[in-house]
Amino acid sequence: MPDYYQIPALILTALLLPAFGHLYLRFRDTRTLLWFLGFVFAIVRMLLLYKLGPWNFSDGAHPWMTTAGQTSILISSALFLASLSPLRFRIGRFNVLYVIPYTIPLVVYSILYYGVLRGTTPSGPLFLVIPAVGILSLIPGLFWAMAKGSLPTWLGVGLCAVGGIAGIWSYFTMGPGFPLTFVECCNHILTTLLLIFVFRRMSTGMILSVMGFLLWSAPVLLFFPLVSNSPALDLALTRAIVLAKVVAALGMILLALEDQLAINKGAEVRERRARRELEAYTNLILSRRRVEDFDHQGAEICQTVVAQSRFSQAALLLQTAGRYRLAGSAGLDPAIATALDELAARIPVEGFLTPGSAPPAVEHSQALKLDLQPWLRPGDDLKRLRFTSALAVPMAGRSATEGALLLAGMHNPPGDYQPGSRKDRLRADDLLPIETLTARLQATRSQTMMLEKLIDAEKFAGLGQLAGNVTQQLNNPLTVILGYASLLDETALLDPQERKGIESILIEARRMKATLESLTRISRSPSGQFATVSVSEMLADIEQLYRSEFLHRSIEFRLSIAPALPGVLCHAQQLRQAVIHCLQFAIEAVDSPNPGPGSAPASATDQTRTIRLEATREGNRVQILIAHSGRGFLHPERAFDPFVPAQFAGSTAGLGLSLCATILRDHNGRASAVNLEPRGAAILLELQAA
Repeated sequence: MPDYYQIPALILTALLLPAFGHLYLRFRDTRTLLWFLGFVFAIVRMLLLYKLGPWNFSDGAHPWMTTAGQTSILISSALFLASLSPLRFRIGRFNVLYVIPYTIPLVVYSILYYGVLRGTTPSGPLFLVIPAVGILSLIPGLFWAMAKGSLPTWLGVGLCAVGGIAGIWSYFTMGPGFPLTFVECCNHILTTLLLIFVFRRMSTGMILSVMGFLLWSAPVLLFFPLVSNSPALDLALTRAIVLAKVVAALGMILLALEDQLAINKGAEVRERRARRELEAYTNLILSRRRVEDFDHQGAEICQTVVAQSRFSQAALLLQTAGRYRLAGSAGLDPAIATALDELAARIPVEGFLTPGSAPPAVEHSQALKLDLQPWLRPGDDLKRLRFTSALAVPMAGRSATEGALLLAGMHNPPGDYQPGSRKDRLRADDLLPIETLTARLQATRSQTMMLEKLIDAEKFAGLGQLAGNVTQQLNNPLTVILGYASLLDETALLDPQERKGIESILIEARRMKATLESLTRISRSPSGQFATVSVSEMLADIEQLYRSEFLHRSIEFRLSIAPALPGVLCHAQQLRQAVIHCLQFAIEAVDSPNPGPGSAPASATDQTRTIRLEATREGNRVQILIAHSGRGFLHPERAFDPFVPAQFAGSTAGLGLSLCATILRDHNGRASAVNLEPRGAAILLELQAA
C-alpha cells in the first residue's frame, strides 16, 4: 500500500530549505549553511528510500539508488555534527576537519555493502574487510572526541567508545546493514547533546530541535523484533521519524533566529557600554600647560580605563628624553608596577610597537599582543609575578612610538551578553573606545610639547632681544672701564692697596663681560647639520683646554670615559658649548666659599676640591656626568630655569645652564641636576647614541 503520509513531511521539509538559505545569505553563518546542506541530503534520502506512492526505490531492485540514499543520510548526520563541533587538526600547512576522515570510511562502507554487494552478507575475506573500514571511521571519531570542544572529553570519548563497540558487535550478530543505521542514530544523539551543551538555554527552538533529533535517532528501534513484529507500533514509529525531520528543521530555524536576535541584543548592550565608555573618556580633562603636568595624570587615566572598560589592569608608558617610563597604573600590584617601570627603561624606542612588530590583538584593531619576554632579565620580578605579556595600544608619533597603554585582566562588564560564543572573547569594538582615548592622549601630548616649545622659543626670543639690548648698552661703558682699569694696573706709582682695588675692578668687569657673552649666546639659533660626534675625543679636547685653569685654581680634575663609547648625532659646537657651560658652573661652585644645600661644611681635614667628568653608556643612551664637590643647588629641579634666583652668591653661569638645557632638548636629550651627599652636586647630560 503506498505511504502517502510521507509526502506532506517531504514537502514541508523542502519548503523549509529556502529559509535556511535565506538565513545563510542574510547572516553568512557557516553553521546555518551546514544545516541547509544537512537537510538537503536528508531530503535526498527521503526521496530514495521512502515509499512515496508509485515512487519506490526501497524494494531492493535499485541497489545504487539505495546506496545513494544511505550515503546521503550518513553525510547529513555528519554535517549536523560538524556544525556544532567544528574541530580540526593540522597536517603540514593544512587544517583538516575531523568530520572528513570520520565520514569517508562510512561512505565507503555504504558503497561496498549496498552498491557492490547489493545488500547481501559478504563471505570470505571480504567479511572482515567491511568492519575494518568501520574501524577506520572509529579512530578519527575517538580523536575528535578527545579534542577540546563543547562536550566534556570524558563524555565524548565514552559515547564514542561504547558506540564503536556496539556497532562492531551488531555487525557480527545482526548483519552488515545494521551498523550504518546505528551510526546514523548515534550521530543524531550526539547532535542532541551538542545542542544542549552549545546553546545552553531553554527556548522554543531548543526544545523543538532536541525533540526532532531524538525522534530522528529512533530508526535503530525498527530492527528489534518487538517493534518490527508489531505493524501498528512499526507504523507509528516510522511516522514519528518522518515527522522528526520537520520538527528538527523548524527548531533549527528558530534557533538561528534566536541566535541572531541574541547577537543583536548583545551588540546593543556593547554599543551602549562603548558609548558610556567614550563619554567617560571624553570627560577626562587633560592638562595642556606643560608636558610634566600632562604626564602626572597617568594614574587618573588608567583608573578611568579600568573603571569603564573590560580590563581590570592598565598601565601608561610614556617616552621622556628618549626612554620609556611608567607614568601611571591602576589595578596592578605595587610590585608589578615597580618592576614594569624598571622594564620600561630597558625598552628601546626605535622599532617599539611599530606596525608588524607584534601580532594584532584582534582583527581590525590597532592594539597589539605585546610579549615582554625579550626585555626581561634573569630574576626579574615580572616573570616571578607572571606578568610577561599584555595588550598594548600604541601612541604612534611621527618618528617613533611616544607611549603605550598596556591592558590586562580582561573581564565581562555587568549586562554584557554575547550568546552562542565565549563571553571572554575580545572584540574589536571592546578596544575601539580605548584606541580613541589613546589617539586623543597622543594628540594632546604632542600639542602640549609643541606649545611648550613655542613658549620656550618665545621666552628665549625675548631673552635674546633683551640680551642684545643689554649688550649694546653695557659693552661700550664696560670697554671704557676695562681700558682705563688696565692702564691704571700698568702704572708703577700705585701702592699695594690701590693696586688691589684696581685688580678687583678688573675681575668684576671681566665677570660682567662673561655674563654679557652668555646672554648673547642664548639668543643664537642652531645652525648647521647634525653629524656623528665622538664624545671621547670631545671630552679629551675639553680636558686639555681646561687643564691649566684647573691647576691654577688648585682643583683636582678626574676624567673617566667608558671604553667603546658610541658617538652621538648632534651639532658638535653646540654640544661642546653645553659641556663647557656645565664645567664653568662646576668651577664657580667649587670656588664658592659659602656652604649651602648639598654641601656640608668642610672640615679641616676635608678640603678636597674636585671636579669629575665621566662618560658612560646606558642602553641606547650616552650619559655625560659633570660632578663637583662644591656648593649644591638651591632648587635642583629648577637648575636650568633662566629666571630662577642665582644658585649661589656670585654665580654667573645660571644663564649658561638654561642654554645647556635648551641645547639638550634640541638634540632629543635631557639635562638633569641633583645634589650629592654629603656634599657637592652633579649635572647629567643624556643623549641618544648614534
